[in-house]
Amino acid sequence: MFLNITHRRIPKRYDGRRVFIHEIYLAVRWSDLMRQISIFIICLLTTLTGLSDESVFDTVTPIGANGLTSAEWIYPLEGRQTPQCHASTIESTPTGLVAAWFGGTHEKNPDVGIWVSRKVSGKWTRPVEVVNGVESEEVRYPCWNPVLFQLTDGPLVLFYKVGPTPHSWWGMQMTSKDGGRTWSKPIKLGEDKAIGHLIGPVKNPPIELADGSLLCPSSTEHNNWRVHFERSPDGGKTWEVIGPIHDGEKYNAIQPSILRYEDGSMQVLCRTQESVLVQSWSRDGGKTWTKPEATSLPNPNAGTDATTLQDGRQILIYNHTTRRAPFPGNRNMLNVAISRDGKNWKTVLTLERDKSEYSYPTVIQDDTGTIHVVYTWRRQTVKHVEIDPKKMK
Repeated sequence: MFLNITHRRIPKRYDGRRVFIHEIYLAVRWSDLMRQISIFIICLLTTLTGLSDESVFDTVTPIGANGLTSAEWIYPLEGRQTPQCHASTIESTPTGLVAAWFGGTHEKNPDVGIWVSRKVSGKWTRPVEVVNGVESEEVRYPCWNPVLFQLTDGPLVLFYKVGPTPHSWWGMQMTSKDGGRTWSKPIKLGEDKAIGHLIGPVKNPPIELADGSLLCPSSTEHNNWRVHFERSPDGGKTWEVIGPIHDGEKYNAIQPSILRYEDGSMQVLCRTQESVLVQSWSRDGGKTWTKPEATSLPNPNAGTDATTLQDGRQILIYNHTTRRAPFPGNRNMLNVAISRDGKNWKTVLTLERDKSEYSYPTVIQDDTGTIHVVYTWRRQTVKHVEIDPKKMK
């Protein structure tokens, strides 16, 4: 609370009688007040001056409208193998689409493992648990946040995390040479003096740089929430840490997505605890980054993803809400926005809108130009939608 009310009862003598004077104090913590004002202004500006047609937020976009071509569950609710799932990822491989997520009885429980499904002949295969956090007969940790990435001249890589909490987890990786059918043994990524355990891409996919290096957007949740990058010149064998790029005092930011521009610059968009998406820019190939600053878009402290399309536009999948907003608030609504410059965003689709959770999206574009999005559907299954960018206006 940024408003504190205190009360004092002070005894006094008045006209020979003992009376009490009541004093009431209102104390406002300035930093909290300014934060609440900032959140209000961001939401107001997004509503009043944004490029979006406000009707896009009123209802779910129907299939066939504005480029939305299909929507499906990766696995049905009836007979599902785990009560809950979350943090899905998707990748296009030479043999077809592959999706992964973590699933178990509940997030953070030791039985949570990494599950994979492949799209074969137009249908998703029955999910298979490909790895878990078993350390010994007595010790088992939960798994978290898988990220799939197909190397241009290499295998499909599955990054994921293992550990009791995001404060103490560590990064792992496996590879597949047959499009996700079989996997190598898990390998721990290692450690670094600046951040502790290497994480790899914390939620969203890495990018390949011109020299073949892998640049992973990452973050830590100890010592405030802070964004950093992990770069590998050899497909994940060795690593260099860039950052953290901020101290987490102004914005507690995590889970960046990397966008690229024709002039060689890069931008990341990040989730925060401060009810707004923040951005940072690099103009030297990702070696240095600006301090994170607010965008015009709200964020209910929920994961997002963004990628650069083949036509040069940027696409963002996000919850256009804040945590304390009336419905639709928190993670009740999932949206798609596009931009040319990464600064002015137009919301063009509403994928979900009701009093449940729709969150943690991943977005990619395959070689045919089709956009693929996967996300958590009520923590019960993973939903996959396809978008035709030529019809998305």
